[in-house]
Amino acid sequence: MDISTLLASPESKTLEFKRDLSSPGPILRTACAFANTAGGVLLVGIADDRSVLGMTDPLSAEERIANILADGISPHLLPEIEILPWRDKSLLAVTVYPGPSRPYRVVSAASDRQVFVRVGSTNRAADRALIAELERSAHRGSFDEEPFLGRSARLEPERLAPHLASSRTLSRSRLLSLRLVTEHAGRTVPTVGGMLLAGADRDTHFPDAHVRAGRFGGTDRTVILDSREFHGGLLDSLEQTLEWIDDRTLRPVEVSGVRHRVRPQYPPLAVREAVVNAIVHADYSQAGAPVRVALYDDRLVIENPGLLPFGLTTADMIEGVSRVRNRVIARVFAEAGLVEQWGSGVPRMIEACRDAGMPAPRLEEIGFGFRVTLLAGASGLPAVDELDSVILNHLQADGEMRTAEIAKHIGRTPRATRTRLQRLIERGLVVEIGSGPTDPNRAYHIAEERGEYRIR
Repeated sequence: MDISTLLASPESKTLEFKRDLSSPGPILRTACAFANTAGGVLLVGIADDRSVLGMTDPLSAEERIANILADGISPHLLPEIEILPWRDKSLLAVTVYPGPSRPYRVVSAASDRQVFVRVGSTNRAADRALIAELERSAHRGSFDEEPFLGRSARLEPERLAPHLASSRTLSRSRLLSLRLVTEHAGRTVPTVGGMLLAGADRDTHFPDAHVRAGRFGGTDRTVILDSREFHGGLLDSLEQTLEWIDDRTLRPVEVSGVRHRVRPQYPPLAVREAVVNAIVHADYSQAGAPVRVALYDDRLVIENPGLLPFGLTTADMIEGVSRVRNRVIARVFAEAGLVEQWGSGVPRMIEACRDAGMPAPRLEEIGFGFRVTLLAGASGLPAVDELDSVILNHLQADGEMRTAEIAKHIGRTPRATRTRLQRLIERGLVVEIGSGPTDPNRAYHIAEERGEYRIR
């Protein structure tokens, strides 16, 4: 454990400093929250101003904190407790790992067996819905896989047909394999995920499972220019939201001589990934908490209800680590071609912003929700690597090419080539012509007003 790194870091979801052990309550709440969320390190012997005080009797302190945690949290935790030398002082480091027996509770008389979770650098008491989510995660279940037993609940599978590949028929066995329906008490019933995606009268059963979008004048919410709600199945809500954002964002025009090129205010790939992630990973068990999209003059903010899946941090997401909250919804979005690869969403967002010469998106846990902020800024030229440049040059020379032809020219598999082509499309450099992603005859052209780009 690198003490220098810890001391230079701010308190966060996985780090907290304590002066001493004189007040067990905050220590219990922090350890409980760490165990229920993503784990963390509690470093004892640090003053509020971050000066190192140390422990006068570290061996006694080690025994005392072990007893505090053993007597005050249920089920029992098994933290690592270390005495760490720092110059002429000693510190106490308590490492708490994400626990397999969630939810953990503080059992002191003052707390009334409360469950705590970690939100940013604070400990928050969990409500019933969040406690239920903790229990499901401990048993590796998801809310959207549960049978929906509401009166007259039924699916309208035909609502999904336009979104899924034509080769996928929604027979009963297919609905079961996608977990849109499940067997319960001798009959086939919709799952929660099935109802959210294609349930009849779903807005009556899940009135908060929609997207609420607002366009504001300026940089705050003082002036509302437009407000919309997108109901219906989640796939329909996604399409409507992306269209709404596209219609209300600026498209600056770059002029170079007699050529011009219209560029989106935000990278389309980053916008799509942010909205897809918000819809797929929202906690639909929370009442009164729709997915929210707020468009300001200087930023686009997408928020979904629900903390990060337990055990996950924003740093993990940036590295491509993924944990799925809603397995049914994620599976159907993958079938619809909206999820390219598990864990790739956030890295793709970051890459899209970087390639457009824009700031990286901000990722934050806010209250009991998650927020992604895309910042508008002066966009530089879109970036491509040398292999992308080869593709652009071949398209410029040949006029029209198919995936297999391009793959042969650049020495890559068709799948890897399609990924590169999609990124070039997102940057406005290439145009795809075809009836859809499954069209075997789809072809690619250089964009009519391709503009300039830079080699990274």
